[in-house]
Amino acid sequence: MASKPGILSDWPWQSMGNFKYALLVPGAIYSTYMFTTCRDEKERNWFMFLILPFLVFRLIHYQLWISYSRYRTAKGNNRILDKSIDFEQVDRERTWDDQILLNGLLFYGAGIVLKDQFNMPFFKADGTLIILLLHWGPAEFLYYWLHRALHHHYLYARYHSHHHSSIVTEPNTSFTHPMVEVLSYYVLLLIPTLVSVYIGKANIVGLFTYVTVIDFLNNMGHCNFEFIPKWVFTIFPPLKYIIYTPSFHSLHHTKFRTNYSLFCPFYDYVYGTVDVSTDTVYETALKRTAESPDVVHLTHLTTPDSIYHLPLGFPSLSSKPQAPKWYLLFMWPATVWSMLLTRAFGHAFLSERNAFKKLKLQAWVVPKYNMQYSSKWQRETISKLIGDAIQEADKKGAKVLSLGLLNQREEFSRNVEIYMKNNPQLKIKVVDGRSLAAAIVLNSIPKETTQVLLRGRISKDVHVLVQALCQKGIKVVTVQDDEYKELLRSNNKLESNLILSKTYDIKVWLVGDELSDKEQSKAPKGTLFIPFSIFPPKKVRKDCYYHTTPAMVAPASLENLNSCEDWLPRKVMSASRVAGIVHASEGFDVNECGGTIFSIDKVWEASLENGFHPLPIPS
Repeated sequence: MASKPGILSDWPWQSMGNFKYALLVPGAIYSTYMFTTCRDEKERNWFMFLILPFLVFRLIHYQLWISYSRYRTAKGNNRILDKSIDFEQVDRERTWDDQILLNGLLFYGAGIVLKDQFNMPFFKADGTLIILLLHWGPAEFLYYWLHRALHHHYLYARYHSHHHSSIVTEPNTSFTHPMVEVLSYYVLLLIPTLVSVYIGKANIVGLFTYVTVIDFLNNMGHCNFEFIPKWVFTIFPPLKYIIYTPSFHSLHHTKFRTNYSLFCPFYDYVYGTVDVSTDTVYETALKRTAESPDVVHLTHLTTPDSIYHLPLGFPSLSSKPQAPKWYLLFMWPATVWSMLLTRAFGHAFLSERNAFKKLKLQAWVVPKYNMQYSSKWQRETISKLIGDAIQEADKKGAKVLSLGLLNQREEFSRNVEIYMKNNPQLKIKVVDGRSLAAAIVLNSIPKETTQVLLRGRISKDVHVLVQALCQKGIKVVTVQDDEYKELLRSNNKLESNLILSKTYDIKVWLVGDELSDKEQSKAPKGTLFIPFSIFPPKKVRKDCYYHTTPAMVAPASLENLNSCEDWLPRKVMSASRVAGIVHASEGFDVNECGGTIFSIDKVWEASLENGFHPLPIPS
């Protein structure tokens, strides 16, 4: 909020969450009923009937800008500011859609109260032109002076400072304001609308076009990359006084006392408030090229809904641990389209950028889902996608590529090991993070523990973990005869600390994939489940404690961390992602994939020295 929140700062539906959209239901029902029951075609109110579809269009329009802006900012070309966006900003800007809800309520209210005036024709060319001219005339002029007034210390502290808390802007910053401030803007933007209604020139296309143009320019101006090419201003030089650029408005968020105009810089030029560095910042941003990463983390989609949880998706979802949301069921048409698009997308795509020390970090997403990773028919295709990503990252100059989620599973990690041996010319190193994962599990076991129960699917990662446990003198209990023999066969020196037993009465369980609900029910009360699996176990017991999958808390110096990695808490990174960063930071010139294991102790100490630290153990 603002530093000293004033009256009418909060939206009245603030406590309703996503149920706030229910406020539109009465207007939608009324307009639909009146439209369908009206027998006279001339009396049928198309404006009222189209309000709801138009509001949905506005939401989609905003979301497309948010996704595109985040992609371009991560890519780096034409980026304006390198500063970070944090979780606090994402939370603050979660109210960007309140103005769309307000817009719907105002439209419905006007349509009901002023029924005759708002029963308008589809299109009038002169009416549309009048609306746009009225905006670039009186509306822009009044906005300029209102905006300057909002920077007076009294109003700024109570209202406008809320918007200016975001130094680095995103499209969802554009309408993140206290309620009374948005109302004041709407009063100005209603001038062209109401005048066109009063003189009988109002039309549906003109009105909806006006709002869409405002949305377009508002979103564009709050992107952190330069959007308008220089040749546009070369062809028509006066355009610089009519339309602003993202860098023009970005300067307003960094300098505060310059570049006050809404979309039309003319008034800043007239009143001498144009920032002196406006042209320089614009040209510098245009010359900026795409960024080359030092470290690439290669992950993939999980469920069909996971597309919305990516940093390119919904900020309100990506900034929280991934979990099923009931309302995403209503988005199945968009979900199906996203699945078709990812199917057609032939390579990994950029999703996120970060920075650590002098390292530039990027997260790439393989456009495949869990169900496809489980299919034998897809293994060759996925292995090729991983190989292509390694090649591309190497061409971009990346030092390390870390394998996330199912990309680090034994069959894929082994294929990567073969791929790296077959391509000795590659300078990049590939890390699956299994040594750090083992180190995290080892250091998550309470110090007083003398024995642990091992449950879940046995993999090479488990062999590494069991060997390390036995070397520390911790007895490892397994209840399956075949598992016991397999572990012993890999290293017969483990016999003294590897125990075959039928008892489940042990308070610390190390659990992997395929842990059943039935087995969990056999655990004594107060058992601590420590996963060594890629995916977290299902939490069946309320009287037991569940640790996270191998992960570490990121240091405060890791920049631009504003989304959660899959189901992990905020500011927490998976072992494989941390391992990739640490390998690059320390200059470990080794591949760790397939049958190759790095030093558990060495990578653990290096992680701590780089500022990563373990999550607290549940108790």
